Amino acid sequence: MARVERLLAGMSILVLLTSTLASAANIPLIGDRAPSFTAPTTQGTINFPDDYKGKWVILFSHPADFTPVCTTEFMTFGAMDHEFAARNCQLIGLSIDGVYSHIAWLRTIQEKIEWNGMKGLAITFPVIADPMGNVAKLFGMLQPGASGTEAVRAVFIINPEGIVTAVLYYPLTNGRNMDEIMRLLISLQTSAKHGVATPANWQPGDDVIVPPPGSCGGAAERIKQGEAGEIKCLDWFLCFKKLDVN
Repeated sequence: MARVERLLAGMSILVLLTSTLASAANIPLIGDRAPSFTAPTTQGTINFPDDYKGKWVILFSHPADFTPVCTTEFMTFGAMDHEFAARNCQLIGLSIDGVYSHIAWLRTIQEKIEWNGMKGLAITFPVIADPMGNVAKLFGMLQPGASGTEAVRAVFIINPEGIVTAVLYYPLTNGRNMDEIMRLLISLQTSAKHGVATPANWQPGDDVIVPPPGSCGGAAERIKQGEAGEIKCLDWFLCFKKLDVN
């Protein structure tokens, strides 16, 4: 009887531990509505996602202020901020630091740091102060296997309706490729606007993929379109067309 009780107790601990780890990494999935929150930032308090209705949002986390990889990332994001804004996209940063730490770090970047041809960069997009990790936990940015106190490098691309459309995660040690994040944003916007897909290694201006037909009749019609030169078909299910994307 005592052995059974010990076994049941062990199972209870395992269930509790699994539940705790799952809760700590509660990652919103593609197609989910982005979690709502109100938080202080370097640009004042924001109410997310209500303040950004009608905009695309890139919400990203970094491990900590005054760290080297994060500094290079913020400089790169800062230099590209106007490009994201031109595509109706708002950048929002986050780490488990206070607002005064954020302000001091961003001032240091602007006043003292020169890297990769960039200097004097003013970071004007909001950076969320999340010292208790509340927002980070909502988005699964705090992952116990990586760190109990620092957020991993998460990226959430959220569409104008507040729906998560892409999720990227990087470890603490490795910086993100902002050109790829921009490429992915343009790809997502292209798919949303034109009802198409994009192939591997797609770049703006490349051919896009026409969604495959859902019937035998549709497949036959698709082949006819390819033969007529309206689209380029490699087979009935794999057809491309030119689409002007800026």
